[in-house]
Amino acid sequence: MVALGQRVLVLNASYEPLQLISVRRAVILLLQEKAELVEAGSERLRARAFSLDVPLVIRLMRYIKIPRRLKLPCSRRGIFARDRETCQYCGVQPGRQHLTMDHVVPRSQGGLTTWENVVTACRECNHKKGGRTPEQANMLLMVTPRQPQYVAFALMGELERHDVWRKYAFS
Repeated sequence: MVALGQRVLVLNASYEPLQLISVRRAVILLLQEKAELVEAGSERLRARAFSLDVPLVIRLMRYIKIPRRLKLPCSRRGIFARDRETCQYCGVQPGRQHLTMDHVVPRSQGGLTTWENVVTACRECNHKKGGRTPEQANMLLMVTPRQPQYVAFALMGELERHDVWRKYAFS
């Protein structure tokens, strides 16, 4: 039986992730031939004279133009997803519960909470850096922080959690 709340990943015609929708909505798109089945689960949906694999990933038949510049709010969840739950100073991945958000330019020195000034840091690196800039603490950032530029970023955390969806998450 299909679990209530099970979601289906919708890909644009270009295979770019767009959104997560319900199984019901995905089946409707498939039956209307507005989408094609890309990946399915092992379960099947059955009707009187009809049977269909439970969709996990579908692709739209027509390309949907999406805005390239998406204004996403800077959040803890978003920062961790952008940085792939990796400390931007030492590269360790200790798990979400052991990570912190670090202001590159500390708030005490006028730093703001923006995509360009906040990174994921392990507790040890955040403590070592303290209220200093990376230069002052003699620590290097692995990657210069930036605001995400594509719509699929909003799904990134979800895509990483499902084995089938992971391959559609853009780096």
